[in-house]
Amino acid sequence: MLRPKEVVQSWVDAFNAGDPEAVSALYHDEAVNHQVASEPVRGRAAIREMFAGEFAAAKMVCIVENLFEDGQWAILEWRDPLGLRGCGFFQVVNGKILFQRGYWDKLSFLRRHGLPIE
Repeated sequence: MLRPKEVVQSWVDAFNAGDPEAVSALYHDEAVNHQVASEPVRGRAAIREMFAGEFAAAKMVCIVENLFEDGQWAILEWRDPLGLRGCGFFQVVNGKILFQRGYWDKLSFLRRHGLPIE
């Protein structure tokens, strides 16, 4: 079974490929993905739809700066080629992501990708 750090590295690879199927396959059926700039997304199917919409809206790239592991948790510090930075906390149980929380600046993301500001 993959360790939390290995699961998150697989997540980064699938994210960078823009593959919502591969990304969502890394989550438990009842997982929660809470990007603090938005409401929590509950369930693998809803998480898949979230990523499908995001990948269609912008070409996103996650460059790993640091990846730590502590027990069930992996902590990812990242940046992207446009200068955005953030971090994510992933709780991994039985080789799948059960809970994820991400911190990043949504306004900077929208501006850097030329997307409408809400």
